[in-house]
Amino acid sequence: MVSGAKDLIVFDMDGVLVDVGESYRAAIQATVLHFTGTEPTNDEVQVWKNRGGWNDDWKLSHRMIQELGEEVAYHAVVHRFQQIFLGDAGDGLILRERWLASDGLFDRLARNHTLAVFTGRLRFEAHLTLNRFGKGIFDPVVGVDDVSNAKPHPEGLHKIRTAVPHRKAWYLGDTVDDARAARAAGVPFIGIASPSAPRREELAQLLREEGAIAVLDDINSLEAAIA
Repeated sequence: MVSGAKDLIVFDMDGVLVDVGESYRAAIQATVLHFTGTEPTNDEVQVWKNRGGWNDDWKLSHRMIQELGEEVAYHAVVHRFQQIFLGDAGDGLILRERWLASDGLFDRLARNHTLAVFTGRLRFEAHLTLNRFGKGIFDPVVGVDDVSNAKPHPEGLHKIRTAVPHRKAWYLGDTVDDARAARAAGVPFIGIASPSAPRREELAQLLREEGAIAVLDDINSLEAAIA
């Protein structure tokens, strides 16, 4: 281990760094509505997320459409989803995302920690949001297009840990797939279950069952959890 290396905190993005209730989650609902005429509820989307294996919102949208009896080409689902999420000129639902960290949190954490991101987003989509709210805070940022195997596979966590000299490491996430990726990588997992999240108590219990060492309401409680 390199002398003077800091501890490492790796963050998932959606539901951890940013509230995506009106961006990614709403894009799932709008995409399914477009192809089926039926809009799933937030609760129904969360049921799928809690099952694990549905970290990819494109694949989840496609599967939900199939479950409602419609056969639509996967590429058509992806195209519609991206139109809704990104918009035609960067004016899509991505602009509705809300930063969840309080002022000064990352400045304090960065004194003794290296801060990184491992997200199920495409890396350029991650940077679109990070450049609005938290430019220059996280390095590296690993997106789904940077790995051969998406979460819950631990490849992204292994990639970051290999690239960053560190002592202790943690991974923060808000889904079963995040927890499973952390466990497979041998990294302590801290879960996020917002009080406003659909099926919040069920989610918190699932994260604990998947090995979370703590389940927080939001990242602003992180400092106490890792002290």
